[in-house]
Amino acid sequence: MKDEQVRELLYQALETEIGGVQIYTTALRCAENEELKEEWEEYLEQTKNHVTIMEDVLTKLDLDPNEETPGRKVVRHIGESLVESMEMALQEGQPGAAQLVACEAVVLAETKDHQNWHLIGEVAKKVKGDVAKILKEAHSEVEQEEDEHLYHTKGWCRELWIESLGMKAVLPPPEEVKDVDTAIGAARAEKARTKMASK
Repeated sequence: MKDEQVRELLYQALETEIGGVQIYTTALRCAENEELKEEWEEYLEQTKNHVTIMEDVLTKLDLDPNEETPGRKVVRHIGESLVESMEMALQEGQPGAAQLVACEAVVLAETKDHQNWHLIGEVAKKVKGDVAKILKEAHSEVEQEEDEHLYHTKGWCRELWIESLGMKAVLPPPEEVKDVDTAIGAARAEKARTKMASK
């Protein structure tokens, strides 16, 4: 195990969550669909909690939560760019456009977030002692919420795009209706949408 790279992963995970708070805060200003707003309000609260969890993980591992790393700076820049893209879309003022940009921004951010937590889970399986315990506890608290954030928002993004193209969308998306939290469940939900859209 490369300790320096594990530290980098943990710092990037914290920065991803911090950026996630800003991303959801901005995305909520873009959301027009009331059910989507409700979902993102829940995800914002969970993401705020994930920041606290990651700060706690770093502190328990005797790492400074404020330490800068090269990767952390890159993650921050990406998060700020996603917020900026939503601000641009809001300024354009086209109905529905900012909501689509926000969905895409959330999917991009949650893809990184989801991967961080998957990797933290992998590290937790290989390390020993207190480090394993600390990482396993955090992972078990956060992983399922991250799965939901990614798979549900991907469904929202797809269906809102379909609606914007003038086709029949399934809203809320099947991922939401079926409450999926696995890649297999998300694939099944997406496949089922064709049947749901024809009703």
